[in-house]
Amino acid sequence: MSLPMALLPKSRKARRRLLVVAVAAPILALAVGLTLYAMRDAVIFFYGPSQAETEHVPPGRLVRIGGLVAPGTVIRSADGMVRFSITDNVHAVPALYRGQLPDLFREGQGVVAQGVFDDAGVFQAHEVLAKHDEKYMPKEVVDALKKSGQWRETAAPAQAPAKSAS
Repeated sequence: MSLPMALLPKSRKARRRLLVVAVAAPILALAVGLTLYAMRDAVIFFYGPSQAETEHVPPGRLVRIGGLVAPGTVIRSADGMVRFSITDNVHAVPALYRGQLPDLFREGQGVVAQGVFDDAGVFQAHEVLAKHDEKYMPKEVVDALKKSGQWRETAAPAQAPAKSAS
């Protein structure tokens, strides 16, 4: 008996199962690979300002940046352009946004902006989300502030308070 035949199962039924698995596995791997490749643009990464600085997010990649609106950085121009910085109190990311900002957007408040970095390293925001009340901050922002060591326990909790049963 030759060496390759010695490695195969002796049962005809077992050899058939092995053949099915040997054919199906590469097809399944190819399908998963193509699916992940097709979804690569649908994934939006979240960064805190310090992470964005250290990981050098490439220009043009759609990302979310979360942190606090840095005090003294909000500048509104007549054409509707707003310049501001998003900070975690360690690093600050300069940002530009054209459009109507949320009512709760103000200096010192939590914010998550979605957009792209340009070649100059300025974040071009397409969407800006502000926290919705004084007790809520997006979990991603809280995690980024904790990771950078800038989280204060007096700051807002990571989730809305539980409703009491009546």
